[in-house]
Amino acid sequence: VHLVESGGGSVQAGGSLRLSCTSSAYTYSPYCMGWFRQAPGKEREPVAILDSDGTTSYVDSVKGRFTISKDRAKNTLYLQMNDLKSEDTAMYYCAAAALMGGSCRSPTDSLDWGQGTQVTVSS
Repeated sequence: VHLVESGGGSVQAGGSLRLSCTSSAYTYSPYCMGWFRQAPGKEREPVAILDSDGTTSYVDSVKGRFTISKDRAKNTLYLQMNDLKSEDTAMYYCAAAALMGGSCRSPTDSLDWGQGTQVTVSS
């Protein structure tokens, strides 16, 4: 399955961006989805997760600033990022677990991945 991210860019600290992730497969209905990020020299980390029951979870550093959501009609996953900080600078990846019972909480889980979209925040 091909996941495609968009919406990245360069913003100043305090600004906002909204990332989008769509699937090339119209009938793709993954078990869970999430956003991960990877900064240069650092490991890929989960940022926001949307579980199969609609539960959302966030890494502590983005709580209160980022919101993950999904438009089922458009089959699109979003990440609204507000009050961006320089430490949010990274490549952001959309990921999904296609199989029932899968996990989207770790980059080592069995996931479909997008190619990433760069977010750069200048202070």
